[in-house]
Amino acid sequence: MATINIYLTFNGNCEDAFTFYKSVFGGDFAFMGRFGEMPSEAGGDTIPEDQKERIMHVSLPISKETVLMGSDTGGEWAAKFKEGNNFSISVTADSKDHADRIFGELSSGGKVTMPLSDTFWGDYFGSCADKFGINWMVSFKDPNQSY
Repeated sequence: MATINIYLTFNGNCEDAFTFYKSVFGGDFAFMGRFGEMPSEAGGDTIPEDQKERIMHVSLPISKETVLMGSDTGGEWAAKFKEGNNFSISVTADSKDHADRIFGELSSGGKVTMPLSDTFWGDYFGSCADKFGINWMVSFKDPNQSY
């Protein structure tokens, strides 16, 4: 079984937006990390100074099953940013094999924007647009790894 959540993308105002969402829904951020916190081996040393405080990832649990997630865009992705179309559907698989299957089927006939791979934050993660132009993020969090 997989869980599905919405992932929002912003152009520099992610923290303001999520502070607002937190005031609406309540709760606490499960995680908020900035691009400047990325390790060197993941490209952290190439982040422009003016983008280091942008949000790399934030998650706000809304209910037991639902998490609102987001980030700021930057670099090469900023040129493709379009307000109103700035979201992806995030699927969390229950195994690496499950993630491979879902990703393979969603990306078939579409476009892979980030191949599935192990990441510095501990997830097995990839992103794609399906053949209908819908953006997807697929991940598997190994319970034995921590970020």
